[in-house]
Amino acid sequence: MLKKELRAKYRTLRNQLSENDLENLSLAIANEVLKLPIWKNTYFHLFLPITEHKEVNTEFILHLLSGKDKEIIVSKSDFESRKMIHFLLTDNTKIKKNEYNIPEPVDGIEVPTSKIDVVFVPLLAFDKAGHRAGYGKGFYDKFLAECLPETIKIGLSFFEAEASIDDVFENDIRLDYCVTPNGSYQF
Repeated sequence: MLKKELRAKYRTLRNQLSENDLENLSLAIANEVLKLPIWKNTYFHLFLPITEHKEVNTEFILHLLSGKDKEIIVSKSDFESRKMIHFLLTDNTKIKKNEYNIPEPVDGIEVPTSKIDVVFVPLLAFDKAGHRAGYGKGFYDKFLAECLPETIKIGLSFFEAEASIDDVFENDIRLDYCVTPNGSYQF
């Protein structure tokens, strides 16, 4: 299936989820994240969900990371350059939704991409080879390309893998893992 078709299919599937489904599935994903071999790392990049798009509620993962004394990084999107600026999440970090309803830090302590050990990646769909389909704006493509090769990239999905994504580009960055409510895929 093409990315465009996958985006339409999974937006529809997500929109059918109730608030109760979203919470239960997000909690199940967090419980599966606990089983991954990632906990020796220090710097974890976490996306804050766009609730209007019914994204995985990462609050449960945020609590796991806090409980394990991990450094949590959140980003702000620059829509002119299509780049992300990364900030350390602290008790003083003010979060505000931008014009696209993306919760972002207002400002804070900037963190270079080279410091990030693990990235949790939002997506709409993924395949059995670790390719993903996001919203098509390219923010995560640029961000993941800037990461060190050893940075662990983990997709979070309410749904299971597609057999394949047909229009994968040469410079698309593959995931290392994708976590669903039923388990995780390793690529």
